[in-house]
Amino acid sequence: MPDLLRRYGTLIGFALILVVFWVNLPDTFMTARNWLNITQQLSMLMVVAAGMTIVMVMGDFDLSVGSMASLAGIVAALLMASGMPVWAAVGITLLVGLVGGAFNGVLVSLIGILPFVATLATLTIFSGLAFVVSGGKTISGRAIPEEFSSFARAGLPLGEVGGVALTLPNLTILAVIAVLLVWLLLEQTTFGRRLYAIGGNIEAAHLSGVAVRRLRLIAFSLTGFGAAAGGLMYAARVASANPTQGSGLMLNAIAAVFLGMTMSEQGEPRILGTVIGVLILGVLDNGLTQMSVDSYVRQVLVGLIIVLAVAASSITKGRRRA
Repeated sequence: MPDLLRRYGTLIGFALILVVFWVNLPDTFMTARNWLNITQQLSMLMVVAAGMTIVMVMGDFDLSVGSMASLAGIVAALLMASGMPVWAAVGITLLVGLVGGAFNGVLVSLIGILPFVATLATLTIFSGLAFVVSGGKTISGRAIPEEFSSFARAGLPLGEVGGVALTLPNLTILAVIAVLLVWLLLEQTTFGRRLYAIGGNIEAAHLSGVAVRRLRLIAFSLTGFGAAAGGLMYAARVASANPTQGSGLMLNAIAAVFLGMTMSEQGEPRILGTVIGVLILGVLDNGLTQMSVDSYVRQVLVGLIIVLAVAASSITKGRRRA
């Protein structure tokens, strides 16, 4: 029974959360429209957390993803406001994320700075750049092309349920694509297996011929790319960009990955576990918001979830070694 609870405790907890909200919000919580809304709200976090999973597989993490998401939204908005076509602005912004992630990779893999220190520094750098290039102001209104923001509002028609037209949001589709790509990368390629080898024992991986430095550089680059993609999605969804709008993504992304780790027998990050972690955080936020629970209380709960997830993951790893 203890082993069963340790392995499936997170899923059991998720089920209990669903039951509590279903009982307290019988008319709104379990509706198809609400769940489609949840998936749209979570799409940005899902993409960022998928990228975070890549570096956490190696035992690293990236504290700068939130500030990179903010910077990406600002860069895209300014480029589009200058008259640049949407597709070009999006491409350049994704390149900015890739370069920013590569910079983290250089600091960690080539220079040898601890990931916590390196990404804490770049968190400040990216955040400062977002304020500098935007002048500390929110970019909205006519500066954001309708073509850009309308994409986030559109989706794939699913038909009607109870006379209500349902649409699968484009942002949700993008998040599903991101998850599938990361799953293929980590679970179905040699690259992914080598990342797990680095996370298991970096010295043993190096001695067995794994190009540790190069792989860490690539992994951080992909995480930066994911953060920029999440920032673009966020800016499109709210039709604006400001220097702080991605600030909550880092904490939630790490929490989601840790929650997913509790469901792995080896206590390792797995993308499908990360998906469950993101859903738990999103459902919790959606249900508590509908119940008019203060946002600060929700922050406390997220912090407690992180503590419990880290503790459960540590216990799982400790028992595996024993």
